[in-house]
Amino acid sequence: MRVAILDDYQNVALTSADWGRLPADAEIAVFDQHIADTDALVAALEPYDVVVMMRERTPMTADRLARLPKLRLLVTTNMRNASIDFAAAAEAGITVCGTAGVDTATVEHTWALILSMARHVPAEDAGMRAGGWQHTVGFGLEGRILGILGVGRLGRLVAGIGVAFGMEVLAWSLNLDPARAEEAGATAVTKEELFRRSDIVSVHYKLGERSIGLVGATELGWMRPTSYLVNTSRAPIVDTGALLAALHEGRIAGAALDVYDVEPLPADHPIRSAPRTVLTPHLGYVTDTEYNLWYEHVVEDIVAFAAGSPVRVLTA
Repeated sequence: MRVAILDDYQNVALTSADWGRLPADAEIAVFDQHIADTDALVAALEPYDVVVMMRERTPMTADRLARLPKLRLLVTTNMRNASIDFAAAAEAGITVCGTAGVDTATVEHTWALILSMARHVPAEDAGMRAGGWQHTVGFGLEGRILGILGVGRLGRLVAGIGVAFGMEVLAWSLNLDPARAEEAGATAVTKEELFRRSDIVSVHYKLGERSIGLVGATELGWMRPTSYLVNTSRAPIVDTGALLAALHEGRIAGAALDVYDVEPLPADHPIRSAPRTVLTPHLGYVTDTEYNLWYEHVVEDIVAFAAGSPVRVLTA
């Protein structure tokens, strides 16, 4: 058995689980650099019958899967991965399975971004290191309004922390049940009211056909010059061009982002130089707790597959 581990940016996959449980003849290769080019990716993965994916960092399209005839098992961290062509995998006889996960990591990172943005942590840290002292005035959260776009598992947890900070919490999503919002400590409102009233809008929507561009020029235009946007969900939900225009024109106070249309983000991408932003490289789920759980389950899936036992099978 030959196993390839993709996109292990921090080189921690092998220390996050007991890979010694794999069959004695298993060979493991770690790829710590992202391979974006399809031809290069296929050439790298051609010898392997098991490929371990880290979330959606490397899409497994029909074309790529068709060019990997030795591939028999595709394991992705977590139990959802929109970047896998499940129909193509099934047609090629490739088993796709996943792992359990935790919700708290992204919620914690969302609040790390909110607090960093509200209290100007990156700017003040840089100022301290340059010899300066107190250049900004913080944005207090108590009594402010937090808008939650998408009240699923993560949105509900983010809302609860907003309540703990003494914030009023508004919520919107398509077909949102007001009772469900109330359970999260939030008030269901219209989309326009959420953007017009919120001091901070935090995106927690699942990416799909209906959510692409959900936050565009119109929605950003509803926001006030004193309001902030936070996105730890998926980049296509927010129109990047419209966001850049709003930032450069000063129509919103700022944005904190953890997700991008292209990842890894190119060095010359305009979002890197956009004003009043706090940027992190898709770290929402990157914690030791999450990685240890994911890779332990990856090992379990591979061991079970090799033994002909049931695995955590994923379907589209």
